[in-house]
Amino acid sequence: MKKVIISIVFIFIVGVLAACGTSGGSTSGDDERTITLGYFPNINHVPAMVAKSEGIYKEKVGDNVTIEYKTFPDGASFMTALKTGEIEAGLVGPGPAMNNYTTGTDVKILAGGSTGGTVTVARKDSGIESIEDIKGKTFITPRVGCTHDVQFETFMKEHGITSERTGGEMVHTTGKPAQYQAMFESGKVDVAVAPEPWGSVLQMETGAKVIVAPDEVSFGETLPASVLVTSGDMIKNDKELIQQIVDAHKEAITFINENAEKAKDITIADIKENTGQELSKEVIDSAWNNIGFSYDVSAEEVQAFGDSSYKLKFLKEQPDFSNLIDTQFID
Repeated sequence: MKKVIISIVFIFIVGVLAACGTSGGSTSGDDERTITLGYFPNINHVPAMVAKSEGIYKEKVGDNVTIEYKTFPDGASFMTALKTGEIEAGLVGPGPAMNNYTTGTDVKILAGGSTGGTVTVARKDSGIESIEDIKGKTFITPRVGCTHDVQFETFMKEHGITSERTGGEMVHTTGKPAQYQAMFESGKVDVAVAPEPWGSVLQMETGAKVIVAPDEVSFGETLPASVLVTSGDMIKNDKELIQQIVDAHKEAITFINENAEKAKDITIADIKENTGQELSKEVIDSAWNNIGFSYDVSAEEVQAFGDSSYKLKFLKEQPDFSNLIDTQFID
């Protein structure tokens, strides 16, 4: 009789333990975890700023997930953080995502974030009045082969002007967009290919002249200026979390398009927090006119952009981006 009672008790305990076990998913149950999302302090990345400020990410992922944020000055540092697991997802320019994909990085584009916003301006007193005058001058972009660099060099190549990197006349340098104003004022660079709001800052604070408008530069109206990315491994192992992040991203874009003035206030505060620069409402209003917000992303445009990167010798091999984009979470 004692053996029977002991057996029943053992079976009951095993059953209770089994019922208390987790289901295996990393976001299921009450498991506590922390994730980090990345973005840049510029207007192309306002969806991340809004989702952060309005608590949209937190609302979607639930109370058991703590969200931290990290900002980056350029796509190279962002992609390094994604590769090393320092961040789980975030917004980056399509250029760095493509470039890293071609070298074997486990990266997936989930959605678009914004369009436009790449402004090419010439320093006051540089002597540049048109694109023809850029030959022999020094231009700056955030990084070599970044989205803005590819857009600008593609546009200039169509007009018969190339950089020294490919045997041409333009001198290329790189730097953080928030530092462009100081570089203009010191005369170190002649042309800046700047993401907004830094293009508007240069116009209003230094008297810089727009040489190539956002809707004129190559891929300016068709390619996402920022994309939401994660790793294929995250999609495989944490699909529920990725869906929640994408849902938050989509809601943030809807918020921006319906509440532009509130979104501008959030942008000003976020940029000040991360760069130390407090931009005027006038600058933000100007920049806002050069950009749009949408989570749509075209595989055809991404491939065309990659083909141009290859022709400009930013990529060593002809790219194939047929498996780079995963739109299952926005469809």
